[in-house]
Amino acid sequence: MENHSLALNNVFHALADPTRRSVIARLGRGSASIKDLAEPFGLGLPSFLKHIKVLELSGLIASEKVGRVRTCTLKRENLAAAETWFEQQRLAWQSRYDNLDDLLTNLKGEESEN
Repeated sequence: MENHSLALNNVFHALADPTRRSVIARLGRGSASIKDLAEPFGLGLPSFLKHIKVLELSGLIASEKVGRVRTCTLKRENLAAAETWFEQQRLAWQSRYDNLDDLLTNLKGEESEN
């Protein structure tokens, strides 16, 4: 996935909020109803549903209504975009640190020769 893709931007926007990150963490243990998800936050249902909408629009969760109960499920495959981006960043920075270590080792070796 491209660095600046709309999907990746939406995922990071969704994960920027601690309430939404908590919802994602909770759904990592299994599907749950909106009522169960909202309970720990002490938010009114309309406010909490805004968080759910952001998560759905980002593609991180899906919800299904059966009767009067709306159940949310984590779409794990869509977290892969963020995971891939972080892994690319980790590898790039690891390479930079390795190069810096090599440079410092070489400079230290040259210094001790003089």
